[in-house]
Amino acid sequence: MTIDSVVAGTPDETETTIALPSTAPRQQSGWRSFLKALRKNVVAQIALGILVLVVLVGIFAPLISPFDPAAQDLIHRLKPPIWVPGALPGHILGTDDLGRDVLSRIIYGTRVSLLVGVAATVLSGVIGTVIGVVCGFYRGKIDALFMRLADIQLAFPTILLALVVVVVLAPSLWVVIVVLGLNGWMSYARVIRSEVLSLRSRDFVTAARAIGDNDVQIMFRHIRPNILAPLATIGTLQVAAMIVAEASLSYLGLGVPPTIPTWGGMLAEGQLYIATAWWIAVFSGLAIVLTTLSINVTGDMLRDFADPKAYR
Repeated sequence: MTIDSVVAGTPDETETTIALPSTAPRQQSGWRSFLKALRKNVVAQIALGILVLVVLVGIFAPLISPFDPAAQDLIHRLKPPIWVPGALPGHILGTDDLGRDVLSRIIYGTRVSLLVGVAATVLSGVIGTVIGVVCGFYRGKIDALFMRLADIQLAFPTILLALVVVVVLAPSLWVVIVVLGLNGWMSYARVIRSEVLSLRSRDFVTAARAIGDNDVQIMFRHIRPNILAPLATIGTLQVAAMIVAEASLSYLGLGVPPTIPTWGGMLAEGQLYIATAWWIAVFSGLAIVLTTLSINVTGDMLRDFADPKAYR
């Protein structure tokens, strides 16, 4: 800091002013930093583009679907895609064993997969985050209880436990969401618990206690902002896992009712015709692979972006 003396008025009047240093450049916002990191990763750009396209297709499915996904036409069943000889005009990806348009069913199946993936992830994320924060903050018996419960649940294959619950209950869209959500909280709880164990001994927590903040205020105001980055990373990857789990249940006929078009259900229907009508299973399988792969790549980028040492 420099001090400049400025003489103004009569020779006896002297005014002293302090010239403040120039303000340091403002730190880039999180959004600009994210875009900067995205420009450096071409694979992530492609993945994010595919993911945005999938989301738009799911939202505007009724507007872009060329046919009713449930409309049957047995006369034109098992017609190949439009670039294969013998194709039916208008049916770009062909028809299935009941004459239903494959493209329309894939488009509507996008809505089911995204709904199940996002809703189940939110449910498991809320449960796991609350348990992780409480266990990491208070430790003791409550920590031991929930961590042993997580160990027991992790000992069972997720898909097997989901199958048992779905068989007992009547299969429906919301049953699948609840079952998958209750089977995914363990990952959140373990990661968030470890983060809170590290944060609870930091100086800002001690300072918050010194000014009179109670436990709830400390967890909500001070600890919560510091766990958002790992929470977003886990949630992104968990969406892909939930989509695959829903497809697996639908493939086994124990997920969403067969009247609702799903990618897993299309795989199950197309396996009987894989030699003669390969397009039924192949295109629905590609939809699953591309969606989950784009979500996983985006999640990896978010994980790297959350690391302060990743981009400088």
